[in-house]
Order: sequence, then structure tokens, then C-alpha cells
Amino acid sequence: MTTPKKLIEVALPLEAINKAAKEEKAVPRRGHPQTLHYWWARRPLAAARAVIFAQMVDDPSAHPEIFKTEAAQEAERQRLFRLIEELVLWENTTNEDVLQQARNEIVRSWRLTCAANAHHPRAAELFNPDKLPAFHDPFAGGGALPLEAQRLGLESYASDLNPVAVLINKAMIEIPPKFAGQPPVHPKTLKVSETFRVFEEEWRGAQGLAEDVRYYGQWMRDEAEKRIGHLYPKIEVTAEMAQERPDLKQYVGQKLAVIAWLWARTVKSPNPAFAQIDVPLATTFMLSTNRGKETYVHPVIEGNGYRFTIEVGTPPNVETTKKGTKNGSDGRTFLCLLSGTPIPFEYLRAEAKAGRMGSRLMAMVAETERGRVYLSPTPEMESIAFSAKPQNVPETDLPKKALGFRIQEYGMTQWRDLFTTRQLTAMTTFSDLIENVIEQLQRDALNAGWPERDPRSLSAGGTGLTAYSQAVSVYLACALSRLASYNNTICHWNMKGGSVGQIFARQAISMSWDFIEVNPLEKMSGNWAGGIEWVSDVLGEFVSETVMGIAQQLDASRQEMSSGKIISTDPPYYDNIGYADLSDFFYIWLRRSLKSIYPEIFATLAVPKAEELIATPFRHGSKEKAEKFFLDGMTQAMHRLADQAHPVFPVAIYYAFKQSENDASEGAASTGWETFLDAVIHAGFSITGTWPIRTEREGRPRGFESNALASSVVLVCRRRINDAPTATRREFITALKSELPVALANLQRGNIAPVDLAQAAIGPGMAVYTRYAKVLDAEGKPVPVREALSLINQTLDEALAEQEGDFDADSRWALAWFEQSGFDEGEYGVAETLSKAKNTSVAGMVEAGILASSRGKVRLLKPNELPDDWDPTSDARLTAWEMVHQLIRVLEGDSERGAAALAAQLGSRAETARELCYRLYMLCERKKRNAEALSYNGLVQSWPEIMRLAQESGTGQPEQPKLL
Repeated sequence: MTTPKKLIEVALPLEAINKAAKEEKAVPRRGHPQTLHYWWARRPLAAARAVIFAQMVDDPSAHPEIFKTEAAQEAERQRLFRLIEELVLWENTTNEDVLQQARNEIVRSWRLTCAANAHHPRAAELFNPDKLPAFHDPFAGGGALPLEAQRLGLESYASDLNPVAVLINKAMIEIPPKFAGQPPVHPKTLKVSETFRVFEEEWRGAQGLAEDVRYYGQWMRDEAEKRIGHLYPKIEVTAEMAQERPDLKQYVGQKLAVIAWLWARTVKSPNPAFAQIDVPLATTFMLSTNRGKETYVHPVIEGNGYRFTIEVGTPPNVETTKKGTKNGSDGRTFLCLLSGTPIPFEYLRAEAKAGRMGSRLMAMVAETERGRVYLSPTPEMESIAFSAKPQNVPETDLPKKALGFRIQEYGMTQWRDLFTTRQLTAMTTFSDLIENVIEQLQRDALNAGWPERDPRSLSAGGTGLTAYSQAVSVYLACALSRLASYNNTICHWNMKGGSVGQIFARQAISMSWDFIEVNPLEKMSGNWAGGIEWVSDVLGEFVSETVMGIAQQLDASRQEMSSGKIISTDPPYYDNIGYADLSDFFYIWLRRSLKSIYPEIFATLAVPKAEELIATPFRHGSKEKAEKFFLDGMTQAMHRLADQAHPVFPVAIYYAFKQSENDASEGAASTGWETFLDAVIHAGFSITGTWPIRTEREGRPRGFESNALASSVVLVCRRRINDAPTATRREFITALKSELPVALANLQRGNIAPVDLAQAAIGPGMAVYTRYAKVLDAEGKPVPVREALSLINQTLDEALAEQEGDFDADSRWALAWFEQSGFDEGEYGVAETLSKAKNTSVAGMVEAGILASSRGKVRLLKPNELPDDWDPTSDARLTAWEMVHQLIRVLEGDSERGAAALAAQLGSRAETARELCYRLYMLCERKKRNAEALSYNGLVQSWPEIMRLAQESGTGQPEQPKLL
């Protein structure tokens, strides 16, 4: 069999891919699948599209008969890179011209492969030049990979054990092609029977379906107002209110729509004198911190009670107002508003578990023609909220323990406990209306003359009116999930932007002591109509061609769907995210709304958890049992991929588990990476390529302090050859020392973030390890993955240390001193002795401007201590150390544009500064110097933009490498 080397096994325009992925992750975008339905750790579309394309397209070196010289091969490779650079741009996500170019390249490579294998015994089965192989993702999750495969012209198959993931994938790849080009049926369109040809030409892709989702979503909103509008009354601004608040005079007599209510949870005061008083647990009393629009809650003490009023302007004591009733900075202890008595966390938890935690209305947000105003709460508004009586609420229990949330510790035993009774009433009302839509849509369609061509249901493969009405309801259920995200008691108020923070600000559920309740019937972030717009906007952007997609609920360790298909997948990350437990939040509402449509998906009361491939000790009895479960299950899943994948194409596997739990340079390897790589290797894979791709959003709540990653490593795998050699441990180390420094230089040229370097180096290191059938130690025993990872880490550290030889003597001294002392003072004598070994002097480094020396002590100057009038062009003793820290000073104190101006002055020497950052970052990580490490990592991550701005200035700054 001829198996041509694919582009992904040789080279990628990594900088362009990472830039596009970073921009895509930065902000929510209309039309992005993430806005259809939330999913945790979803891969960027740009990265998914580029990886699948590069998996399928041949590298030019695979065709020496066409590209006869290395120069010709490189020229062709650059042409493919230019196409990828266009392909990954957000604005080209649905650009048919660019997508068709990519499809043509895929077909071209496929036909060359088919021609080369025309005489293969299974040619008819495996090598049909007129039909591309299909795609499969067995851990489909949020569906980015199957969607992009479909966009590239492949029949796309998605499977997952999680029913919420299965539904998302059905909504993305299975349903839209069924109704592609079909016009909407709602009454505001012309009769289908009279104008079908016109509609067929005008409604592209799923645009007609999206239009019906908009129409019937609005119908639901109007019907909901009839049923529950009394729970969301407007408030009349009275003359009495204006007396207390002069800013309200202009609204006297007007009835304003309340768009949100801000509540504080309460417990009984622990002070016996106030034991019957429900005191608020308010993390802040500030409502708006916008300059000139400051507004805050003012608690007024009245005898043995209190009430809240709203004040406009800067509070008399800003810090006291900002911290509400919090006691300290841990966010879990409070003070009694009336007595100042501390309310310890243990008391809060005990009260909550005993069912004695309540809530108190602190403020209301109303909409006016001139913008929003904050209003004091009224007993009537509070009473109306408590009067709601929800019907047929899901009674699903919360798990007793779960990865990522402990809200059970606060008396919450069922998912319904995350909602107020009014929120539950809204959720059940909209859920009931989804079923009503099916009847209403069918009635409208039949009245308009829509023919019933196929009576089968959606789950049975139908494409007629019955299936279509059920399809519309699927997207309305996605909007219900969006409503749930913003319509619960975990949501918080954004004081700066005046918006609602949804429940999944991170991949967990955190307790919220004060929360915002939105009005789902009014225009406010998180309302029903807004969710309908987000969902229909996404739907309107799905593929216009009728490329088939299938999504099924399957266990990855047992599935047969991968047979003969191209595979790109993103497995669970050991114990990073508890997908099943978290997705129950959505499942209970989806099941309530869609069980009659997809009875097989929603057969269980909650998401299946026993077979979920994550390592959860509380689920399996111990850490060791959880690790064994993960390893066994992942090994079986990887075996399935190795056995079933189309033999011509490599398998691409994303992984983003932090590779070092402690200090990577000391060789500590995480259990997550060890067990995952063990599974890959035991499945018979060898690694033929690795790519660090920026897949994680910067600025997310899990920041640097938690050692969070910015990139995933994409492992490119093929079946290990049957006659792979055996190597000794020493031969393995020799190969590592020969190949890893070259790979390290490539990673640095590709501007890999220093925080990701140790993880990214696993790829080329394991590529060496997996080329052997076994690596044996001196006793003839196999070298395990854990030891291999440690050796890779050691070799990486050595390679970075060897790069110090490229730096000037002053910078080499500074590195050695920094490793010992950081920016702290040290003894002059020690510094002078070290300087002799580095062929420099303390006096010389003081003159160079990087060191302070006084009274027998020396210390390195921090970036903010360096002179702001520094001119590198006239510096007689220019050092890489000073370049790095001057660039950091300007970047952090000014901007990327300021750093670009300085880089332009440095010219080609600036690249040396960037290289030094990697070594400095590794030293900081080892010594737990997080603040300094953040600066070095930030400079490298900003480097492409700094270089772009430097080039824009016309300084002649050399262009940085664009590929890895």
C-alpha cells in the first residue's frame, strides 16, 4: 500500500493558524457554533479546519515525480501554506471560494493516492477516486471537528457518550443538510405551493430553517408573556421615589420595564440579639463603577431590621461599599450587617445544609429611553418573585461529589436548587412551549399548502413536515439551554459593563453569594429573544451543500464507526473537566423538551457517568482505581482508532493536559500525560508529528497563577510498523539529545509560548520514543512512559541551558545570578566571583545598566527601574538581558506599539531577546516566581504583533519565520 506523507507530518504555517485561533477565541462571535450551545473546552474552528486539511493533503515531498527538486517541493508547500492562511481566517469560515479551493486540493491528493493504489487488493473498498473517505470524531464533544470536516466536503460522523454532545452535533452536522435550501413555512412567507422555485433559489443552506427558528422563537416569547408576564411587572416611578432620587424626576408617572433583579443570599445572624434577622451575604454593594455613572446599594439600618436603597454617585467609603458584607478577602466569610459579628464559613455551610439560607432583593435594573436606571427594591416586587409556582420541574439529583463544583455543600441537592421559583417557572413555561411549536408549525405549514412528503420522525431519518417541525424544536431547545445559562442563581452582575455573567464563566460551577435574575421577556443579556437570535444566526451559517452528517451516542472504547474513516479527535483530559456532571445542568431541560423526539438519547434521568473516560477517584473508589479506569478505557479507545482508521491518513489527537504538576525541569511528569501517552503507545501508534496549537482562550478565569495552558498539542499518529526496532535506554537518550534541540529551535521559531514549551516538547520527544518497539534499560526491562517523559524534560532543560552560549557574558552572569537570587540582593563577593567565571565584572555590569551595587550588596534591576530614555543604538555595552527587560518595561507600561518602536531600534538583535525569554521563563517556573514568569511569557506571546507593528513602521525590521 502506498501511504504518502501528509502535510501535517512535515510542516504547517503555525503562526497563521495560532493567530486565527487566538482571535476566534477572544470574543463571542455571531454565527460561531459556541453560541448555538455551550460546551467546555471547544476547539477553535480555525485550528480544526487547518488540521483536517493538512491531514488529507499530501506533502509535496510525497510526489518527487511531480516536484522533482527540493526547491520545487518547497515552492509547492508555500502555495499550500498560503491557502491555509486564507482558510483559517474567521471571515472565510463560510467563504465558498476559499473552501472550494481547499476541497479541490483534498480531492487532488486523494486521486493521486487512489491512482498509486489502483492494484491494491482492497482498492474498490478503500480507494474510490470518485468518493472521498468519510470523517469520524469518536469524542465529538462540542462538534468543532466534525463541523469543519463537513465544511471541507467530507461526510462527517460524530459520536460521543454524552447525550448533550450528541444533540449539539446533530444540530450542527446532521439536521442542517436534511433541510438545505428549504424555505421557511411560517405565515409571513408566501405560500410554498405557489413560489417553491423562487424559494429554492433564494434560501441557501439552513437559512430557511433559521428563519423559522426566529419566527417561532418570537411566537414562544409572546405566548410566554401571556402565561407568566404577571411575574415580571413594570414599575411606576412615583413622586415619592423622585423626592429621594432627583435623577428619577424625568421618569415620574412612567411605567418602566424591570430587566433584572439583584439578590443577596441570606442567613440568620449568628448574634443572639439578631437571631431572627436574615442578614445579607453581599460580596459588594456597588452596582455600577462606570465613571460618572457610579451607583451603589445603601443598606439603611432601622431598629432591629434594615432596608436597601439605591444611591447615585461615589459612595462616602468606596472600599467599604465595594466589599459589601464580606469579612476579609477569601470571599467565603461575612459580617452581620446589623451587629458586625463575623459569620464564619462553617456557620454559612451549616445554615445552608439545614435549609435556612434565603435571599433578599437588593436592587432592580430598569430600562428607559435614555438608558438603564437602578431602583430601590420594594416589598411588592419581592413578593411577586416569591409567588411563582413552577409546575413539572425536573427533580434530578445533583451528584454527591463532582469534579469542578461543590455547591452541594450549600444545601443544594437537586439541579432545581440552582434556580429561583420564578426562574423555574420561566424555564418550564418555555420548555412546554417548545412542544406547542411543533403543533403550531405543522398547522401553519398545512394551511400554506406545504406537502407532507415523508411522515417519518426526525430520529427515524425523516425529511418531511413532521421531521422539520421537530428540527425547529431542537434549535428552540438550544435557545432554552442558553436561557438556563443566564437564568439561574449562580449568575453574577458585571458592574463595569452592566451585563450578566453566565454560570459557566469557567469549566466549573462556583457558588455565588449574590446573584442577578434577568427578565427573560425583556431586552437584556441572557433574555429569550436574544438567545433565539444567537441560535438562528449560527444556523444560518451552516454548510450550504448537502454533505451528509451523522451523530450517534456511542462509547469510544467500543464503537465501530471509525472503520475506514479519517480521524481527528479531542479526547477528555484525564481529570481536567467533569463533562458528564456539568452537562446535567443542560440535560435536565433538554430531556424535558426533546425526550419525545429523541427517546434513545434522553432515555436516562441524567447523563451517563459510569463509563465517562475521566479519572475521578470519588467515582471509582480511589486515585489508583481511577487512573486504571482511565488508562484501560483510553487504551481501548485508541486501539479502536488504530485498528479502524483509514490506513492512508494519519490520526490527529488533540491533548491539553498540563504536562508537569510540579517542576518540569526536575522531571516530574503528570499522571494525565503519562496515562494518555501510555494508552496511545499500547494501542500500537507511533507519533509522526506534533504541533502546539493555540486552542485556549487568553484572559479566562484560570490564569497563569493556576499554570493554565494556552495551547493544545496535536499528536499526529500512525500505526507503528511491525518490524520496529528495539533500542537501549542510552540509544534513546542519544537520539533525544540529537533531535530535541532541533525541534526546540523550530518550536521557538514558531513562537510557542514559554508556558507551553515543556508540554510542546513532549511531542518530538515521544516521536523518538514511539519509533521503537521497546526501549530497554540496562537490566533489559522496558523504560516506562513516566521515565521517558522525565528524560525528555531533562533533555529540554539541557538544550535551553546550551542556548546560553549564544548570549553575551553579562547576560550569562545575569542568568546564573537570577537563578539563585532573582531580583533580590546578594553579597558583592559572591557576585564578583561569579563574574570572573563568566568573563565579566560587577563594575562592568553596573556600567551596562543592569545591576545596582552598594554597601557590599548587589541586585539586578527590575524592568520598572530601568531608564525610560534608553537608546540601544548608542549603548556601548548592549546586553540581551537589558533588551529583554527594557522591552518588558515598555510593553507593560506602554503598549505593543511602544515595544515595537524599541524592537525596531534593536533590529535583528531583538530576536536574541525573545530567545532569552524561554530560558528565563523556565527558571521562574522552577523557582515559583509567577509574576516574573508572566512577564517573560507575555513578551513572547506579544512578539508577532510587536514584529508586525515594527514592520508597519517601515523600519526594515526583518520578517519573522512564518512556519514551523
